[in-house]
Amino acid sequence: MRLVIARCSVDYTGRLNAHLPLATRLLVHKGDGSLLVHSDGGSYKPLNWMSPPCRLEVEEPDEESASAGVQEHWRVTHAKSGDALLVRIYEVLHDTSHELGIDPGLQKDGVEADLQRLLAEQVEVIGEDLTLVRREFPTAIGPVDLLLRDPTGGTIAVEVKRRGDIDGVEQLTRYLDLLGRDPHLSPVTGVFAAQEIKPQARVLATDRGIRCVTLDYEGMKGIESGAPRLF
Repeated sequence: MRLVIARCSVDYTGRLNAHLPLATRLLVHKGDGSLLVHSDGGSYKPLNWMSPPCRLEVEEPDEESASAGVQEHWRVTHAKSGDALLVRIYEVLHDTSHELGIDPGLQKDGVEADLQRLLAEQVEVIGEDLTLVRREFPTAIGPVDLLLRDPTGGTIAVEVKRRGDIDGVEQLTRYLDLLGRDPHLSPVTGVFAAQEIKPQARVLATDRGIRCVTLDYEGMKGIESGAPRLF
């Protein structure tokens, strides 16, 4: 990763055109080829950027730019769209490069994988006398988080989310449609399980015959929170 603090102007051309006038900014050129342009306030988001796949080429300024004080041009071109980001460097105040290595990724307490694991160990949260068939049950359109059996031999497909919204209900609906075509699994019902379920998602789920379960994550970890587990 290369970090450059420079006095620069920036022009983006392509599906949209944008201009950043001359000012001191932070330029971040990452190992994946992307370039991000940051200011020292206003937002944590970059002012402008180019996402991979793209390539950066350093060019000598033309006569007009050189006469205006430009030292070099950074031209970043997107490999698919052809969009271009042109950074005119007037003065470099800081320039360092660092090898960060492979990042393991953000690990959060209470992510969907943790909820799924806990729920697989505590299927009684979903209902009585249920048995776990397997986690990540494969389908042609992606894995179902949990597949359970009820005492009558019916199948229950469970979609697990931290925050349940309409997209999650739509996802589970597609799984149910596909699983219901398998005579070895039919009849199949659905359960939408999340720490928090948005009202619109609950209405849509109910309309489609999908049961909603609100998960008490702290309680499932063995910490008494006082929050009810089922709604």
